[in-house]
Amino acid sequence: MKRYSHLLKAAFLFLSLLPTLLFAQDTLTIVAVGDVMLGTIYPTRSDLADDETARHFFDEVKPYFEGGDIVFCNMEGVLADSLVKECKSFCFGMPSNYIKYYKDAGFNLISVGNNHSNDFRQYGRDNTTKILNDNHLNWAGYQTKPTATFVINGVRYGFCAFSPNTSIVPLHDYANMKSLVSQLAATCDVVIVSMHCGGEGVAYEHVTRKADYYIEQNRGNAYEFAHLAIDAGADVVLGHGPHVTRGVEIYNGKFIAYSMGNFATYSQIKIAGKLGIAPIFRIRMDAKTGDFIDAQVISTYQVNPNKGPLIDKKNQALKSIKSLSATDFYDNPPTISDDGWITK
Repeated sequence: MKRYSHLLKAAFLFLSLLPTLLFAQDTLTIVAVGDVMLGTIYPTRSDLADDETARHFFDEVKPYFEGGDIVFCNMEGVLADSLVKECKSFCFGMPSNYIKYYKDAGFNLISVGNNHSNDFRQYGRDNTTKILNDNHLNWAGYQTKPTATFVINGVRYGFCAFSPNTSIVPLHDYANMKSLVSQLAATCDVVIVSMHCGGEGVAYEHVTRKADYYIEQNRGNAYEFAHLAIDAGADVVLGHGPHVTRGVEIYNGKFIAYSMGNFATYSQIKIAGKLGIAPIFRIRMDAKTGDFIDAQVISTYQVNPNKGPLIDKKNQALKSIKSLSATDFYDNPPTISDDGWITK
């Protein structure tokens, strides 16, 4: 019987790989948006979207998520059912059961790496970890969970998320970042990197290629970080944090979104003017190489009283992305059409 053991092992390995072999695809689509926050229980639940509002918050934009192999967002804050004594202004905590609204919208990849991930301290991070795991969502960003790997439609993905904040995988530790990315690249078909990087507000809509300082904190050099991440093996870099839309770049055949703005932020975050416009990116990539093929920009906006992101027929986010990309990446501008298509 021993002489047949290697054949049995080979057969078992083949059968385990069969779903991947059968359903592997040539191209894939990543749908990506920026900050999502359905209100907060602090200081009172008056700053929280009620169940009826939250249930319908994504109704107008959900059709644009369809067909995405990956549907990504940055969860701005944590999942929390009770307050902690350290809570202060701009503490973002959504009830644990609100994760159902993320799932119903179609999100299947979530970054928790941002400057609000420590608002409810250890309790908030522990509870968020439990709820995301219990709901079988793909996520990363805490120092306790720096990466995630998973398979969708025969493609093996690696994901990691970074931020210049306590308890998050550190944005400024380039050696660690490159190590994590290269390890994922060695075993995955496509590596996605999330960066919470840059100062906040309209004054920071440009990518300056220098470190952004905001409230005396080094919020990182988005241009340098994104390029180093791709050099280390990342296939796409998805940025958030500045609360405004920034330009995009195609670097070494890979797509970089430098900031995707406030996409769905119910309360306590300003959404007037440029702060209220944001893109939905539908990024098409080669499933085997991770190389960028093209992307579509769908413009959205928010207004108060906030019932969720709306499709913007004025295409303000697209116009902003087109202008900023041409200005900030003058030496490597992407081609962006007036109808929202980004090509190499």
